[in-house]
Amino acid sequence: MTLNYHRNPAEVNWEILINDLIADDFHNGRTVAQLRASFENSQVQAYAMVGDRCIGTARALSDGIGNAYVIDVWTQSTYRNQGIARTMMEMLLEKVAGQHVYLQTDDAVEFYRKLGFSEQPSGMSLIVGEYLTGGANASQ
Repeated sequence: MTLNYHRNPAEVNWEILINDLIADDFHNGRTVAQLRASFENSQVQAYAMVGDRCIGTARALSDGIGNAYVIDVWTQSTYRNQGIARTMMEMLLEKVAGQHVYLQTDDAVEFYRKLGFSEQPSGMSLIVGEYLTGGANASQ
């Protein structure tokens, strides 16, 4: 088993990945096309691969100047606690130097603290309309 990292969404089998996300309870309802577009439209991406199977993902949205938002950091359960997410995060962070990087996590606070993140007082969210039906998603 060889573990490799890359940034190329063309090397990911998105159909298999979405099934792995579902099995790992990390799927948020995106279709295969929406999942792929989410990553392809992100400024920074990182993937962990074992053979031709994607076992880890991370991406960042960035304005390229001062702000970035990290999302979709996932390592398949059977591969956790091996430094995979840390490596993917390092791949993201090296591409957003000088920017304020924000993320939201429900259950990995200690992991992100070890990477140097600190808690912010509050976060808020809003879904405009029905989830996954607007903008670029409307035609997919």
